[in-house]
Amino acid sequence: MPADRLHLVRHGEVHNPGRVLYGRLPDFRLSADGRRMARDAAEYVHALARPVSSIVVSPLQRTRESAEPFTSLFGIDPVIDERVIEPTNVFEGKRMKRALLNPLNWRYLARPAIPSWGEPYAQIIGRMDAAMTDAWNRAPSGDVVVVSHQLPIWVTHLSVAGLPARHDPRQRRCGLSSVTSFERRDGKWTEVGYAEPAATSGSIDVGAV
Repeated sequence: MPADRLHLVRHGEVHNPGRVLYGRLPDFRLSADGRRMARDAAEYVHALARPVSSIVVSPLQRTRESAEPFTSLFGIDPVIDERVIEPTNVFEGKRMKRALLNPLNWRYLARPAIPSWGEPYAQIIGRMDAAMTDAWNRAPSGDVVVVSHQLPIWVTHLSVAGLPARHDPRQRRCGLSSVTSFERRDGKWTEVGYAEPAATSGSIDVGAV
């Protein structure tokens, strides 16, 4: 039998004193508050009193660290899946406000529906769907936890809701260490819940692509 429910969990706050767009850059770890947020997310899922049979995680440091409390609480080693990684972005390593002041960068904003500054939304949605479906079918039963990133989780939400992938990044409903939950019904994903179990007031959340 496949899984019963799948939870897309965003990583916690990242140590990012330069406030750059960190993307896939190495060595961006969780802050002390980020570790606490990750623990809050794991405890929230644990408190649902639903058996978790599988943990899937993006290969980046911040997601692997965010998966550690889940491993501790559920006693399951995570499976790394490249398909749930942060998208590519031409502004990686830069501060967005400064980058957008440079006219040479304006060409990257020409086609926001794709978007022209990074990995196409359709490609992100496709790889997330494939990873989620494989994790769902691979699980013997119970719930699956997938620790990923803001944009992949948000465009998955938009796709499942039948909404356009083009959006304003400032309007994403995908807080740090948030949990977006899905079930698979008649071969299609259905969103069944969203929660922000971690206190994030005052946190720095400026590095997501």
